[in-house]
Amino acid sequence: MEFSIRTLAPEKATTGCLVLGVFKDGTAAGTTLTRAAQLADRAAGGALREALAQGDLAAKSGSTLLLRRLRGLAAERVLLVGLGERGEFGEKAFLEAIGAASRALKETGARHAALFIADLKVGRRPLAWNVRQAVLGVREAFYRFDQLKTQKKPPAPALTDVTLAVLGAPVTPLAQAALREAVATADGAELARTLGNLPANHCTPSHLAAEAKRIGAQYRLKVEVLERREMEKLGMGALLSVARAAHEAPKLIVLHYRGGAKQAKPVVFVGKGITFDTGGVSLKPAPEMDEMKYDMSGAGSVLGALRALAAMRAPLNAIGVIPACENMPGGAATKPGDIVRTLDGQTVEVLNTDAEGRLILCDALAYARRFDPEVVVDIATLTGACVIALGHVATGLFANDQKLADEIRAAADDAWDRVWQMPLWEDYQEQLRSNFADMANIGGRPAGSVTAACFLSRFTRKLRWAHLDIAGTAWKRGRDKGSTGRPVPLLVRFALRHAGRKG
Repeated sequence: MEFSIRTLAPEKATTGCLVLGVFKDGTAAGTTLTRAAQLADRAAGGALREALAQGDLAAKSGSTLLLRRLRGLAAERVLLVGLGERGEFGEKAFLEAIGAASRALKETGARHAALFIADLKVGRRPLAWNVRQAVLGVREAFYRFDQLKTQKKPPAPALTDVTLAVLGAPVTPLAQAALREAVATADGAELARTLGNLPANHCTPSHLAAEAKRIGAQYRLKVEVLERREMEKLGMGALLSVARAAHEAPKLIVLHYRGGAKQAKPVVFVGKGITFDTGGVSLKPAPEMDEMKYDMSGAGSVLGALRALAAMRAPLNAIGVIPACENMPGGAATKPGDIVRTLDGQTVEVLNTDAEGRLILCDALAYARRFDPEVVVDIATLTGACVIALGHVATGLFANDQKLADEIRAAADDAWDRVWQMPLWEDYQEQLRSNFADMANIGGRPAGSVTAACFLSRFTRKLRWAHLDIAGTAWKRGRDKGSTGRPVPLLVRFALRHAGRKG
C-alpha cells in the first residue's frame, strides 16, 4: 500500500473513495459537515446533507455511511465518517475515525482513497501527529496474518493507494518527513506483529536470528549471533540456565545501526526473546498457555524498531540486543532452589523458573555495557502483575534516571503508545533477599512488576536505563486475538526525539 500527502480539493479529487468527516451536534439537522465535506456537498448539489437528513448516519464516533456516484464529484464513492461531538473531538475520536474509515474501505472495491479527515485539528497536535497516526491506523486495519492457513483465502483488499489530503494549505517538509517516518514505523510494527503471531514451532531463536540477518542484509546493518559455546565462555550463566532443557539452541542476537556521528554513543534496545515459555519446572497452567508464543514480543519490537530506523535513515546510532531461547521443562531443566552465576558475577537463587525473563535480560543488560551506551531501554513481556496494575492500555515504565523516564513519557505521548511510570524505590529491594545467594529471582506476590524491575536494576547501576513491561500491551485476547506490534511506535519516536528530531 502506497501513501502520499498533498493538497487537494475534495470536489475535484479523482479517486475511488473520498473520505469525509461529519460532526454530531445539537442542531435540528443533528450533524455538521467538516469544511472539506461542505465543499463536496456544495459540488454535489446538497447530496450529502440530503443523505444525512434521512438519518442513515448518527455521526457518533466511528460510524460510517457509503454513497456512490454522486453528481458533481469526480470520486467514484463518498465515505462519510462520524467524528462524534465537535467539542469532544480528540485523539481517541480521531483514531476511531481512522479505524472505522479503514475498515469500511476494506469492504469496497476502491483501489484508491483520499482521506480528508487526516488534517482535522486534534487538540494541540500538529499535522505531523495526524499523519503518523493515520498511516499506522490504516496499516493496522489492513494487516492480515493468514500465512499458515490452507483454506482458500478471500481476495486481498483492493486498496493500493491512500492520499492524506490537506485542504487549502501547502504540504510542509515536516509533514512529508512525518509520512516517511510513519511508513517506516508501520513496516517495523508489522514485522513485530507477524513475528509475534507466528507459532513457536516457526518462530524459534534461530528464526529470530535469521530475521535479524535478513534485516542486516537489506539495510546494511552489522549483525552478530552468539551461540551457546560463546555464551558459556562469556559466563552468561543466568541466560543459559533458562535454555538448559530446550532442544532449540539459544542465541544472543546483536544488531548495529550506524546513522549518527562515528563518535556518538548509541541508544541500546534490549528485547526479551523467549520464543515459548512453559514456565519450566514451575509449569504454567494449561489455559491460555498458547499465548506464551508472544513472550518474544520484546525481541520482535527491537527488530521492528531497528528496521524502521534503518529504513528512514535516522540520524543516530542504535544497537539491538536480543537474548533468545525457549523455557522448557525436562531432565536438564533448572530447578527451583538452583543458584546460577550471571555475566557480571552476581549469584541468583532461582526460586521460580517461570520468572525467566529477568534471568535472560540481566545477562543481556550486562553485555550491553560493552557498547558504552548513551542510554539502555529493555522491552519485555515480563510480569502478569503489570497487567493487573495497568490493564491493556498502558505499558509499565521503570527507570533509574528521571530525565530518561521523562523522555520516554514524552515520546510515548507523542506516539500515542502510552506508558505509566511505576516506582523503583530501594524499599522494594528487600523482597529479593536470599539466604543463599546475592539475590532471589522473585520477590513474592506484592508489587510483582516492581520487584522484577528492581531485580534488573541491580545489573544497570552504571547505566542510564529504563525498563518497559509490555505484558499487557504486546498482544490482544478474544475475538481480535493477535500481536499489537507495540511498542515499536514508541521506540521509534523515542529514538528520533533523543536524536533531536521532535517534529
